Amino acid sequence: MQDRFRAFANAIADQVGSPWMFSAGLLLLLLWAAAGPFLHYSDTWQLLINTGTNIVTFLIVFLIQNSQNRNAQAMQLKLNEIIRAMGSARNQMLDLENCSDEEIAAIREEFRKIRERSARNRNPDGNADLTPAG
Repeated sequence: MQDRFRAFANAIADQVGSPWMFSAGLLLLLLWAAAGPFLHYSDTWQLLINTGTNIVTFLIVFLIQNSQNRNAQAMQLKLNEIIRAMGSARNQMLDLENCSDEEIAAIREEFRKIRERSARNRNPDGNADLTPAG
């Protein structure tokens, strides 16, 4: 079931983000607006668009979140593989998403200092020295 849901969620997320779906949504909105005078701008007329958009939004949020979670996990694994493969990379970065806010802030500060130092110490070829301090 999980594989079918994943495939379904990815397909829906791709379709929802397409220009075709935007055009279809815009057309539906225009048709609803055009129906207003014929339905005398009644409560039922307003309820149609409110209920429809609420239901669609509610369901799409879960499908898109599923797709985004998978994409974020895949990207994280790809970055982990790059870090693992580079001999000079610090393995501490492999688990950065599980670090505390304080640990992340400390690493961010370390990279800020590296940027400042590299701006002062440009190599003759114009490249910055990005080796970690310490």
